[in-house]
Amino acid sequence: MPEIKFGWIAPVMGAEKTGWVPIVMNQQETILPVVAQHFDSVWIYDHLYGLIDPVDPWLECWTTLTWLAARFPTLHVGSIVLGLGYRNPALVAKMAATLQTLSGGRLVLGIGAGWREDEYRAFGYPFPPAAVRRRQLDEALEIIRRMWSEAQPSFQGEYFGIQDAYCRPQPPPPPIMIGSTGAAILPLIAQRADWWDVWFWTASAISAEAYRPKRDALDRAAAAIGRDPASIPRSISSTGCRLPRDSAQSQQWLDLLRPFVDLGVTRFLFDFGNPRSAEPILRFAEEVIAPLNKG
Repeated sequence: MPEIKFGWIAPVMGAEKTGWVPIVMNQQETILPVVAQHFDSVWIYDHLYGLIDPVDPWLECWTTLTWLAARFPTLHVGSIVLGLGYRNPALVAKMAATLQTLSGGRLVLGIGAGWREDEYRAFGYPFPPAAVRRRQLDEALEIIRRMWSEAQPSFQGEYFGIQDAYCRPQPPPPPIMIGSTGAAILPLIAQRADWWDVWFWTASAISAEAYRPKRDALDRAAAAIGRDPASIPRSISSTGCRLPRDSAQSQQWLDLLRPFVDLGVTRFLFDFGNPRSAEPILRFAEEVIAPLNKG
């Protein structure tokens, strides 16, 4: 059985109870060093202002990833997930190549078609219909991969184009993780993604039964184009998660996650908020992560 790995989603918002300091900054001295011992990666949301209260402090994703990559050199870093419309795809390719070089190959480029219309409008970005955003993502990924692999890439699509878009250095390309909640994007994931992530909006919504038909649909889409479905790593991610306070709660986590492992999931990416101490992280590592990897 492949190793089951866990990623830590670090909140980038600040609130009154944190002294308006973004949580990821409060976690850098006592929480993230412990995370780095038991989790393999740290992840950052890509939004431009708060989801609950827009006036709360909120750090920009890519800048925060760069800081984390330097601050915690054993952790992979990833975006969960970049909203396509916030950055030109050629610029994303250049930024990713740069961070992949600087981090020694520790970047995961998580990207999606985008969903938060009010945020797009607030920052002056167009927000086309979902079908258009999916086609834009297809073109964007074509550009990104060309810029990572060709010496002098050019491309002209319906929505994006590049002309002699030099992108050096060209380190080993980071994996591209496409995040999704719906089914319409699955054929694109089968064709383009190195990694597939399914997002659950709350921990209480995490359901293997809800996940199974999506997994089956992706497998069919991959097989239809001659791709081995098993070649696409799968992860589950969620916000609103709570670390266990006792062994009974650890067992609840095991009962929740084992069905996903049986369905081929090998990674879990969770937002555990702002724990006050490292003790529940250690419990999660000892009573959830370790037993899952013992089979």
